[in-house]
Amino acid sequence: MNTDPIADFLTRLRNASLVSHPSVEMPSSKLKVALAKLLQREGYVQSYELRDSGKYPLLRIVLKYDGEGYPVIQRIKRVSRPGLRKYHRVANIPRVLSGAGIAVISTSKGLMSDRQARRENMGGEILCTLQ
Repeated sequence: MNTDPIADFLTRLRNASLVSHPSVEMPSSKLKVALAKLLQREGYVQSYELRDSGKYPLLRIVLKYDGEGYPVIQRIKRVSRPGLRKYHRVANIPRVLSGAGIAVISTSKGLMSDRQARRENMGGEILCTLQ
C-alpha cells in the first residue's frame, strides 16, 4: 500500500507524460485537487475534472504538450516526503531553474507556487519541484 499520495500523484503524471498519454486518472483527495488546480494555473496541465466512479471519486488530469508533441512537464521531483519533511522560510525557498520551473509549497493558506509564496511572504513545506 502506498503511504505517500503525493508521490503517487507525481509518479502517475510523470509516467503518463513519458508515454504521451492524453490524460491520467487517479483516486481523488482534496490535496490532489488543490495540486491539480495549481498545476493548471501555472500552465503545466491543460485541465482537470472530478468524476464519481461509485466507491470513490476519480481525478482526471488532461496533460499538456507543446506544438511538437513534447510534454510540458519535463521533470518532476518529490522534495519533502513522509520520512523527511523539508520546511523553508520565505528567504530560503529555492528557485527552480532560475525561475523557469516552480516549487510547490504547502503553506497555512493552502498550496502555492514559490513565486506566489514569495509575493505573500510565506514559507512552508516544499512538496515538489517541476521543470
